Amino acid sequence: MRNTAFFIAGLLLVLAQEHFFRLLRLLGKLFAVAHIPHGFLMIPGITPALTLPLILFMGVQEFPLLRGASVAFVLGYATDLVGMAPVGLYSFTYVALFITARGAGIRLAAQARWMQVLLTFAFTLVKSAMLLGLLAIFGRDTWVPRALWKISFPHAISTALFAPFVFHLGVRLLAWTAATSKADRGLTVAAGTRGERATTEPR
Repeated sequence: MRNTAFFIAGLLLVLAQEHFFRLLRLLGKLFAVAHIPHGFLMIPGITPALTLPLILFMGVQEFPLLRGASVAFVLGYATDLVGMAPVGLYSFTYVALFITARGAGIRLAAQARWMQVLLTFAFTLVKSAMLLGLLAIFGRDTWVPRALWKISFPHAISTALFAPFVFHLGVRLLAWTAATSKADRGLTVAAGTRGERATTEPR
C-alpha cells in the first residue's frame, strides 16, 4: 500500500514538473500585464525536479532498500520517457541518490525545513553532476553537458525551495498508509477472532 501511494504521488509529480514551464509562462504574462518585474521567471533551469525531494524523503525515512529502489527506478524511468531523455539516465541516477540518502543516516536532521532545503540543494547538485557525467561519457554530443552545467545552480535552488512541500506530502502519505494498514490489520484480527468463536461454540 505504501509503495503504491508513493508511486502514484511520484508519477503526479513527474507530470507536474514536466508542465511547470507552462505555469511560469502564465505567471510571466500576468506579471507583464501588472507591470511587475518577472525576468527571474525566464532564467534557464528554473524548473524544479519535484520527484527528487520525494526520493530523498524515502531515503532519509529508511524505506526498505529493495522497495525504495524499485520506486525510485520506476519514477526515474517515467522521467526518462516523459522528458525524452536517454532511457536509463534518470533511472540509474534516482536509484543511486536513494541509496546514498538512505545510507547517509540523516533521518532526524531532515525533519527541520531548513535542513530539507539544504539537503535537497546538495543532492540536486549531485544529481546534475551525475547526469552531466553520464551524458559526457555515453552521450553522442559532447556539447550538451557543457551547455547544461550552466543551469545546474538555478535548477538546484528551485528544487530546494519546493522541498518542504514535497517532504510534507511524504509525511502525509506515511501517516495515511500507516493508518490504513493498522485498520486493515484490525479488521483481519477481528475476522479471525469471530471465526475462532464460531468454530469453538457448540452447535
